[in-house]
Amino acid sequence: MVWPDDLISILLAVVLGAGIGLERELIHKAAGLRTNLLICLGAAVFTIISAEMAAGEKDSLTRIAAQIVTGVGFLGAGAIIQDRAGVHGLTTAATIWLVASIGMACGARFYQLAILSSAIAVFVLLCLGKLSKHLDRFTGRRTRTKAADELD
Repeated sequence: MVWPDDLISILLAVVLGAGIGLERELIHKAAGLRTNLLICLGAAVFTIISAEMAAGEKDSLTRIAAQIVTGVGFLGAGAIIQDRAGVHGLTTAATIWLVASIGMACGARFYQLAILSSAIAVFVLLCLGKLSKHLDRFTGRRTRTKAADELD
């Protein structure tokens, strides 16, 4: 185990997960700061453990990564709600999935990929969410209620 590298991976996962989680927290989503931070951290830790346990065997490394994706998919599925007004929580589910991949990138020491992905995610969540709402109003494509907006 190379402690300084692992520490950087873990701290970066915490910072990036918190950055994305903060945006979700500020707009009052169920999966906010703590949830996104913990998912990112957990994925990083599992990836570090996987690399240590694999010790040069690529098969073992990919098996644990596949299980991270499966487990996070389960979490994301729990965030999706279907009711008469439509389907809600898809952005939250996608964010959970993405945050796990950023944590995996941190754990695998792909720091530039993790930082770039996080920056793009924050841009998408902040800017494109507002643009999407304006386009919906302009085109009349969807009619949303305030309660439906609060679920996603």
